Amino acid sequence: MFEFLHVLRNQTFMQNAVIIGLLASVACGVMGTYVVVRRIVFISGGIAHTVLGGMGIAYYCGYNPIHGAVVSALIAALVIGFVSLRYHQHEDTIIGALWAVGMAVGILFMYKTPGYNVDLMSYLFGNILMVEKNSVWLLGCLDALIILLVLLFYKRFLGVCFDEEYSELQGVGVVSTYLLLLCLIALTVVMLIQVVGIVLVIALLTLPAATARYYVHSLGQMMILASILSALFTTSGLVVSYDPNLPAGATIIVIAGLAYLLATVLKGLTMRFHSGRD
Repeated sequence: MFEFLHVLRNQTFMQNAVIIGLLASVACGVMGTYVVVRRIVFISGGIAHTVLGGMGIAYYCGYNPIHGAVVSALIAALVIGFVSLRYHQHEDTIIGALWAVGMAVGILFMYKTPGYNVDLMSYLFGNILMVEKNSVWLLGCLDALIILLVLLFYKRFLGVCFDEEYSELQGVGVVSTYLLLLCLIALTVVMLIQVVGIVLVIALLTLPAATARYYVHSLGQMMILASILSALFTTSGLVVSYDPNLPAGATIIVIAGLAYLLATVLKGLTMRFHSGRD
């Protein structure tokens, strides 16, 4: 712990890692709440894995992979959202196809890049300690954009998540609102990939919100608590993983998973206790 604090005080890479973790936690808590209550985990997973294609193409063309991740995530969100709304019976097939093809395209472009030296594992499982300063600024802008749009469209998102038919009767553009929601989830996925990688991103997107759901009774409270929990998970993951030199992303997910399991057990015991008293 003391060694971690010493490194945090003196090393830029650790400061960047903590900042990235906190920035991602805000977006994770807010958008993860929508993913959990709307039950669109599989759709979010499809977006997350398609992102590797955009990262690979951007890397091949000499651009920042994060730029490619943003573009491909938004395209995947729009395609998957449109298919989900119009052709629901083919939703699983389309998501699975984009999931597999996106990852395959990314791997092919990365391996065909002249002078290939990228560590593919850092994209798949994350390497928060290697995030550069310019990426921190970019992700900070994405975070601000996500929070701003959620504040502006909060009631619309609430209606789309809980009662689409009533929202449509009230004149809310359900299709456009749902697609915007998926685009914001896509931007959140890009942020979380920097923390835990493509393979583990869905766990970090959903576990804090799922844990928070046990203790609060409103969407706003769930977002706040989920953001706090996500910040605790990412920061404690960095602390725990540093001294034994463990992968930070995997450590973060293990801590989040254990916290969710503990919350589930405690909730079950509490419900059994109250039912026994009745």
